[in-house]
Amino acid sequence: MANITFKGNSVTLLGNEVKVGDQAPDFKVLANDLSEVSLQDSKGSVRLISVVPSIDTGVCDAQTRRFNEEAANLGNVKVLTVSVDLPFAQKRWCGANGIENVQTLSDHRELSFGEAYGVAIKELRLLARAVFVVDANDKVTYVEYVSEATDHPNYDAAIEAAKQA
Repeated sequence: MANITFKGNSVTLLGNEVKVGDQAPDFKVLANDLSEVSLQDSKGSVRLISVVPSIDTGVCDAQTRRFNEEAANLGNVKVLTVSVDLPFAQKRWCGANGIENVQTLSDHRELSFGEAYGVAIKELRLLARAVFVVDANDKVTYVEYVSEATDHPNYDAAIEAAKQA
């Protein structure tokens, strides 16, 4: 498993670490309208999956905004942001911040995504910061588990990986 810290403290990640070349695990999360969403709902598209602890905090806000801006230039790439925030909070945040190119998804109900991708933080019931790129055939082509959850991911590498997938 990836070694992750949150504000300098080691945390325990639940689930299985995902690696480049793996078949992307499926998951069940909630969209802002409370409909269920899975990986298969975007089959046939490249997916850039941005994982944040809480969308309403500084680095998570910046990460979601950055990928929202980049999404307009990524063609057939769907950008998904996953957190354990409630769908209502995600919807409010997106509306208040003009986020239109990213689909925010809530893993609050089951931690299905968090456990499938090895990013569920046991001690906090939050998700560790990470970025995954999944190609149109559901193969993982890029993985970044950010070692300190309060740090930014490598945006340029993730965006380049999505373009190449």
